[in-house]
Amino acid sequence: MANILPVSDLRNYNEVLKNCHKGEPVYLTKNGRGRYVVLDIEDYEREQAEKKLLMKLHEAEEAVKDGEGWLNLAELKKIMG
Repeated sequence: MANILPVSDLRNYNEVLKNCHKGEPVYLTKNGRGRYVVLDIEDYEREQAEKKLLMKLHEAEEAVKDGEGWLNLAELKKIMG
C-alpha cells in the first residue's frame, strides 16, 4: 500500500523516513495533490541505471532503423584484427 503523507509532516522528518522502506517510496502531497517523493537511495540508483539502459537501447534501435550499426563479415574481421 502506498505511503501518502502531507508535506507538512516533514516538520518531523524522522517519522517520514521511518515510512520509507526499500521498494516503498513515500509520496508527499501539498494542498491535496502529489508533489514530492522520498525514495530509498538504492531504489533511486536502480531506477537511474534502468533509465540509462533504456535510453541506450532506444538509441541502438534508432541506429538500426537508420541502417547504422551493422557490419558485414569483412568489416568485422578487419576490426577484430
